[in-house]
Amino acid sequence: MKTLAVLVFPGFQTLDLFGPLEMLGGIGDEIKITIVAETLEPVASVHGQGLLVDKTVADGSDYDLLFIPGGDTALVAGENKAITDWIVATAGRAELVMTVCTGSVLLAMTGVLDGRKATTNKQDFIQTVPLGPRVDWVRQARWVEDGKFFTSSGVSAGMDMALAALARLFGKQVADDMAHGTEYEWHEDAAWDPFAKRAGLV
Repeated sequence: MKTLAVLVFPGFQTLDLFGPLEMLGGIGDEIKITIVAETLEPVASVHGQGLLVDKTVADGSDYDLLFIPGGDTALVAGENKAITDWIVATAGRAELVMTVCTGSVLLAMTGVLDGRKATTNKQDFIQTVPLGPRVDWVRQARWVEDGKFFTSSGVSAGMDMALAALARLFGKQVADDMAHGTEYEWHEDAAWDPFAKRAGLV
């Protein structure tokens, strides 16, 4: 069993979180999911749903996997030292680190992605990537894999990235079966990104 820490903060984007968790959590006892936040108070998504928290950032950083969703408030979380210190510690220990949308920018704000390739939401790309000035930001990509770091573009792209991460961890057949079981059309090509052109990035 692998332990997965999922960092949440007020205003997280709903599909950023639950889309990838449907994929990552769908293989039974292979992955144990722990919802982590700054406090044990329920955390509301951007749409108002309250999510129960299992552990706080003060409870430790020893997890096999780390997942960070996005949302406009991810940039606010990036200014919270308790959160960023936990991200650095957890990412340092983790076998795999996954982010969606502005979650990639939050990770970049900690310095963990310095010198690595990464991507993020294309609609906010120009405005947000300066917050990670030492990251090699990829303008056109559904997701980017650089070592143990999997960063994805906006919102729904997180599901494609999560399936790619599953393939890395457990084999391609497991990822294919998950896509089939959820009736999801997996964009397996990490470079598939029509939204970059629409955003004027390429």
